[in-house]
Amino acid sequence: MNRSLATSSLWILAATAVLVVALVPFDPLLSERARGLPGAVVAFNERITDFGTFRWMIYGSGFLVILAYVVSRASADESTAGRARSGGRLSLYFFLTIGATSALVHLVKLIVGRARPELFAEHGAYSLTPFAYDDLYSSFPSGHSAAVGAFFGAFSMLVPRLRPLFLLGALAIGVSRVIVGAHYPSDVAAGLLLGLWTAIATAY
Repeated sequence: MNRSLATSSLWILAATAVLVVALVPFDPLLSERARGLPGAVVAFNERITDFGTFRWMIYGSGFLVILAYVVSRASADESTAGRARSGGRLSLYFFLTIGATSALVHLVKLIVGRARPELFAEHGAYSLTPFAYDDLYSSFPSGHSAAVGAFFGAFSMLVPRLRPLFLLGALAIGVSRVIVGAHYPSDVAAGLLLGLWTAIATAY
């Protein structure tokens, strides 16, 4: 394994563990406070939260791969074809990053089986039901957060100067998952960092 990748992986795994452990005790309180925000804030977050779905990211990346391949095959201009091939490789990178993140997240969700916040009154914040095969028991980690962590993490690898902007975008979607009551804060932290780790690993 490349030393840089190994170092990055260790830092991200350590950050994930620290953040999750730090947030878990505050999950119930923070979730309750988030859902108690003004209606306009909740409504705004309901509108933006589904930008973090794996589906549109995978479909969008897949479309770019196909488009770049077609252009590279059809173009007689070597420079145009070369740019298309480069675009195809970048699109494939996004496609593989999002796909790998999705597979990893769904596996962890199935193994952990954490009850979602909507079941708090019945099960509390720390109920685990592994292999429940039920979306109500798939709170950890947040899939939306992992998707944007991977997507914006990939962009951060390609355009380092815009990393703060990409970070804000990923955080906005992650926080929205808590505000709409779909996840606890520790779910979001784990998802964001898992997506970022996958983006770095796929790049290497």
